[in-house]
Amino acid sequence: MTPPPDFPLGPGEDPDDDPFRGVPLFGDLARMLNQQMGRPGFGPRDTARQFAVQVATGGRSEPNVDPLVRIRLEELARVAELHVTRVTGLGVPTAGISLVEPVTRTRWVERTLDDYRDLLDVLASSLATAPDDDGPPDPGDPLAMFGPLMEMMGPMMVGLATGSMVGNLARRSFGQYDLPIPRPTREPVLVVAATVDEFAADWSLPADDVRLWVCIHELAHHAVLDVPHVRARLTELLTAYASGFDPGAADLSDRLGGIDPDQLGDPAAMAGLLGSPDVLLGALRSPAQEALLPDLEAAVAVVVGVVDHVMDTIGNGLLGDYAQLTEALRRRRVEASDADRFVERLLGLEMTQATYERGRRFVDGVAERAGAEAISRLWDEPRNLPTPAEVDAPGLWLARIDLPLD
Repeated sequence: MTPPPDFPLGPGEDPDDDPFRGVPLFGDLARMLNQQMGRPGFGPRDTARQFAVQVATGGRSEPNVDPLVRIRLEELARVAELHVTRVTGLGVPTAGISLVEPVTRTRWVERTLDDYRDLLDVLASSLATAPDDDGPPDPGDPLAMFGPLMEMMGPMMVGLATGSMVGNLARRSFGQYDLPIPRPTREPVLVVAATVDEFAADWSLPADDVRLWVCIHELAHHAVLDVPHVRARLTELLTAYASGFDPGAADLSDRLGGIDPDQLGDPAAMAGLLGSPDVLLGALRSPAQEALLPDLEAAVAVVVGVVDHVMDTIGNGLLGDYAQLTEALRRRRVEASDADRFVERLLGLEMTQATYERGRRFVDGVAERAGAEAISRLWDEPRNLPTPAEVDAPGLWLARIDLPLD
């Protein structure tokens, strides 16, 4: 097969100054990016939205949500709200007359990019390649080409990474809290109507039962994440984690140092190499993030443990087939693809079965020792959020919060 010609050099470009000479794949890409930079629609936000919609929809147009489905979801959300308020003692924040907003995947992408904007901006800044202050790259180093390439690719790569992340979430999510990330609470809760109904059909489950389960799940999260100190703590931890990546070239070089330089010109080899979450995250994750993970994992476990407790308390009395329904839905949420796991790990959120079981053990332990009403003490004040050790030993948590303040 005849190899494709090099991407043409731009005006004034000297081929002898090309750091990618001899590696056509990267040389063509770098020159293309130089010519694309500055064109309308090339900004990171535009790129993110376009790519996210493409990933979420597979490039196909979506029909609007059926008005009858919209009305039914809004009715079921009212039922869910009454029960969530009764069980948690927390109000469900509302926006106008609508509790939920049944949406397409495209609309989910648009709202999520807005809701996650601050977090995604921090993540993008953290993942950006650090400038090289050591002068020009060593021409004898086969990895030296990555520095200038990544610098030129920066805006596009930020947009593509963000778009891929949000698009993959949109394909799978039932609502807005498949990942327990705080969102604006004075907006209706998103429910992706088509995804919910497709799941009900695939599992031969009553559509209204699945819709009600999803409404309880989403509104319970909405209520818990509206508690000011819960919201503040999770936002603080997620932001600190997102800002903690270390894009230093030395770490990446150490990780990739064993590869054959001849592979650098092989697109298939490079795709396999750079497409590995373990390689990239192992190269970029910092000691500060490793130190932060126990606190973040503990906070997430408590939130999902409480939500599961609320759902079981409500669902067992409200849905006749709750056990079957819950088994199917909870199995689905931990059977994530590699793309889903990559997104979770970028944000410091690995929603595995162990995470849910850990949270549930904490909540059950509190209820067994002090009654279910003691769970609500989590919402009283910031000091009542458990430490990682207390999540695994709820008796310690109960003992500490009963101690008088100094």
